[in-house]
Amino acid sequence: MSNEICPTDESARTGSPESTGEPRKKSLCGNLIVVSAPSGAGKSTLVEMAIARVDRLRYSISYTTRKARGTERHGVNYYFVQEPEFLAMRERGEFLESAEVHGYLYGTPAAETSAMMAEGLDVILDIDVQGATQIRHRLPEAITVFILPPSYEALERRLRSRNLNEPADLELRLLNALGEVRLYEQFKYVIVNDDLEEAVRSLEAIIVAERHRPERQRSAARNILSTFGGESLHA
Repeated sequence: MSNEICPTDESARTGSPESTGEPRKKSLCGNLIVVSAPSGAGKSTLVEMAIARVDRLRYSISYTTRKARGTERHGVNYYFVQEPEFLAMRERGEFLESAEVHGYLYGTPAAETSAMMAEGLDVILDIDVQGATQIRHRLPEAITVFILPPSYEALERRLRSRNLNEPADLELRLLNALGEVRLYEQFKYVIVNDDLEEAVRSLEAIIVAERHRPERQRSAARNILSTFGGESLHA
């Protein structure tokens, strides 16, 4: 991850223990997983299930100016704030990304996200495509996942059946979805949420596989190679 958050491997750190006199960090920075989708595609459900099933995975709670819906709670699902407070936070640079979505403001807190990642935890974001675009430009190493509904009809049916939106808001979400689904190729991974269990297994697989990239296993590999007589080994 960009040094705006924290380093992903030992090569990203400036200096060595020998040259700086400082001990190495105990763990690498965690991955940042960005999950986006049109409203009603099921991304929030998938994120919740993945957090419950994948160890060392944490959720970054977003700020929003909209009111709580259904059983949503402040500090659990979102931080619900008034627009002046949100705008002041954005002016102070406290958001990793922020965007206006369906007439409301949303933002990801940079400090909380950074703190969790610095502990070696993977952090997952449930955000819209505008926010995902900002993250992609700011942190190109972020793991971006787009959730597609199986069809427009299925998306509309899900939105209407959850009965959480006013008619005008629901129509706006469906209208926005027409453009959002066309952005799927901008993401590193795409999951079609036709079968919930299959979709969450796919998301889990992405998160776990990303932990096993060579750059993230370098420290463990060096320790193993040292038992063979050093890193520079030849077949």
